[in-house]
Amino acid sequence: MTDLNTKLEIFDAIAARRNERRGFLRFAGGSALAIGGASLLAACGNDDEDLAPAPTPTPTPAAAINDADILNYALNLEYLEAQFYAFAAFGVGLNASLLTGTGTQGAVTGGAQVPFQDAVVREYAREIAIDEVAHVAFLRTALGTAAVAQPAIDISAGTVAAPGAFTAAARAAGVVSASQVFNPYADDNSFLLGAYIFEDVGVSAYKGAAALIANKTYLEAAAGILAAEAYHAGLIRTILYRKGLDAPSLRTIAGQISDARDSLDGSSDIDQGITGTDATISNIVPTDANGLAYSRSIAQVHNIAYLTNTARIGGGFFPNGTNNRTDALRSSGANA
Repeated sequence: MTDLNTKLEIFDAIAARRNERRGFLRFAGGSALAIGGASLLAACGNDDEDLAPAPTPTPTPAAAINDADILNYALNLEYLEAQFYAFAAFGVGLNASLLTGTGTQGAVTGGAQVPFQDAVVREYAREIAIDEVAHVAFLRTALGTAAVAQPAIDISAGTVAAPGAFTAAARAAGVVSASQVFNPYADDNSFLLGAYIFEDVGVSAYKGAAALIANKTYLEAAAGILAAEAYHAGLIRTILYRKGLDAPSLRTIAGQISDARDSLDGSSDIDQGITGTDATISNIVPTDANGLAYSRSIAQVHNIAYLTNTARIGGGFFPNGTNNRTDALRSSGANA
């Protein structure tokens, strides 16, 4: 168990990074994102007879996704990643002050400190945890009062009879059988595989969301997080590949996880394992023929997080769904 001084160090580091990144708000007008439009005022004469007949009311279409929706979409993903890494690296979750906001606040199910044996894996976990918690704080500052609360999150292994999200994901990928559980906190390799489930999804989510962000300042901020997530994904993929040279089953399992994500995000093949067709050749950076990282839509990312290929709301790592509006729009197919 991490001692108190070490835990204080992690949160001191997070606070320092958060303060460094707050500066971007000064260039975005000095205020949090506004949601909704301004009121429209119409001038009219005093004589009602001069007014045209009132038009027949028509249904109000759902408002298009705005920058606040996109940042809240990202915030939900960061809640999930930050909780997983914070527990795995330090045995503690996010501070309560980072969980409040609009919508229903939920609790975290699962989470435990990993008994790391490999010092390299342990230090990577610590570094990524610091970044992910800082991302939560950063996005919450950017959104201000528009920030959504953390929804209910499941990062548990569960039991054979009542599988948690990680076991459900592993079973769907064929990594474990229906009579087994997958515990990402059991050891170094299990942690790496658990992290692998998230990291590539995070990169493709930010890449796909970039085209939907209108404000260039917020786009730059999102690009900064995308770059950090890409570094994280590269670290996880690299060390999995290296360990897979001695334990080929790791390469096989990574390929199964990749195939499972592909089965959830639609018919297109936009996911890749850590090796090529030759199992000894590395594939650290999953790209298309042009060497570009793949994008995922909001709907595709939700499907993976919910462990479903339907438009239902909730399941998997977010048992009750997310609090942000992109979830409802996803279920209707709008801008998803």
